[in-house]
Amino acid sequence: MKCPYCSFETTEVIETRDSEDLSVTRRRRNCAKCEKRFTTYERLDNVPITVIKKDERRETFDRDKLQRGIWRASGKTTIKAEDVNRIVDEVERELIGGETTEVSSKRIGELVARRLKKLDKIAYIRFASVFRQFVDIEDFEREVKKLL
Repeated sequence: MKCPYCSFETTEVIETRDSEDLSVTRRRRNCAKCEKRFTTYERLDNVPITVIKKDERRETFDRDKLQRGIWRASGKTTIKAEDVNRIVDEVERELIGGETTEVSSKRIGELVARRLKKLDKIAYIRFASVFRQFVDIEDFEREVKKLL
């Protein structure tokens, strides 16, 4: 493992922890050269999930892209980094555990929206406005009424 600070190739693992569901291993490391500490996360490579977009294009599932979308929706809310990471992990796990390796972007949006709705209503509305492509204020109004 290369140090992200000085690129030295010798690092020492100080601490190792598995997530509750054993899907991710967190390792705290120390660089032998610059002595800075950093954290790495290890997860198994899975069968790639193909996302079918609204226009029928296909692309490989990208958890970073999903994470960025959730971050955009949850800016200036009470949602923490751990919450976003948990949502992405849960959605990815559900997709991997599904019956097929192809999933619609609509399905992914529904999985995220359901979790955001429980966590933070503002983040949910922001996410839903992009995911469901709200075009006018009436779309927002209908969704807010559902929440009330």
